[in-house]
This record gives sequence, structure tokens and C-alpha cells, in this order.
Amino acid sequence: MAEHSNGRPPVALVTGATSGIGRAVALDLARDGFEVIVHGRDPGRGAATVKEIEDKGGHARFVAADLADADAVTALAAEAGEVEVLVNNGGISWFGPSADLDTETFDHLFDSNVRAAYQLVAALAPGMAKRGHGSIISVDSMAGHIGLAGGAAYGATKAALTAMTRAWAAEFSPSGVRVNTVAPGPVFTAESKRELIESLATTTLLDRGAQPQEISEVIAFLASDKASYITGVVIPVDGGRTAV
Repeated sequence: MAEHSNGRPPVALVTGATSGIGRAVALDLARDGFEVIVHGRDPGRGAATVKEIEDKGGHARFVAADLADADAVTALAAEAGEVEVLVNNGGISWFGPSADLDTETFDHLFDSNVRAAYQLVAALAPGMAKRGHGSIISVDSMAGHIGLAGGAAYGATKAALTAMTRAWAAEFSPSGVRVNTVAPGPVFTAESKRELIESLATTTLLDRGAQPQEISEVIAFLASDKASYITGVVIPVDGGRTAV
């Protein structure tokens, strides 16, 4: 059970926490004793996630923000305040022929998936470093580590998270802040295209797609003191897809 030095529960900010992997992470961290800031864009889904956490005896609050809006991300960081854990999970995906991706969508991908994470770390990690502890976990993808047809831009955003994770570890880990990345393979979520996930699942060594909870448990581990000697790494949770 997590506990802050002042006796109050430590705070975790989870972006994209109203569905899929992010929602599972929010529930797991609340179970582990964190007060969870549930980020999303849909107040209704946010309220439902908060209610589920509170019904199980946890503590949470919802904050809405568009990760593609730099000012909104700045406001999100200010609203979050002092956090012990930051989970950069929110973002968007796009797959298709490179010639079909317009510049507006390209910029939207990088704003949501890369710039938002960078802004949040830049705003919140210095406070963690000053306090001498903290954990930052970003959600990557196997698309950032292997070539997927139609995934050039999306994969590039995820590869950027890996590069930033290593640089942030070099910058902040000497002050006690652990920075890591989890790289899921195909995951069945409410938003996922089942046909696509089922197709990708056949390429994994385990021959199946993952459930969100199989990813969130790894993230919860990295957020905990059990992972106290782990920093600067990418942990594939992809059923062996990138192993061979």
C-alpha cells in the first residue's frame, strides 16, 4: 500500500484514464493506495471511472484536457500539482498509407503523443527531483520498435517516447526519479479495431492479444517501490512479438 511521508496518499496522474489501458492503470493505482487524477476528454466517462474507484474505497478526481492543446496541457500540470507518479498513457493512433496522412493529422499525432508527454514531464519531474523521489511511466507501443506498414507516423511518436525516456532517466534519475516505458503489443480495448487486433495477435509468440489489465499490472509495478532499481528501460509487454 502506497503512503506519502505526510500520511496522505501519494498522487498519481494518469492521462487517457477513462478507457482501455489508462482506465485499468487508474484502477490498479487506486487499489495500491494512490489518489488518482483521472485525465480524459469525456466528463461522463471520467465520472464513471472516478465512481468505480470510489466505490472500491479509493480516491480519485477527474480533470479534462485536450492533449493536443499546449495550453490545456499546461493547465493540467498546474491542476495536478505535486504528484508522485506520472503515467503518460493518453494519445491517439493513426494507421494507413503514408500518402493518405495529411499534415494536420500528422501534427495532431505528435502534439497528442509526444509534445503533451514532454510538457507534463518538464512541468512535474523537477518537483519530483527536488523531493528526491517519483516515477514516470510512458506507454509506448511495439509500433515504435518494429516496422509496421501504415504505421510510420504513429510508430515515430512512440519511438520518440523511448528516446525521451532514456534522456529523462539520465536527467532525473540521479535525483531519485525513475523513468521507464512500457511497450504493449496488440491490446483489446473498447476503442480498438477488433479485426486489426486479432490480425496482429497472430504475429505474437503467445498467439493472442492482451487485455488492458495485463498491461496495467506492469505499469503499477513500475510505479511501486518493488521497481526501485529499475530506470531508463523499455519493457515490452507484447506476447513476444518483438523478441524474434
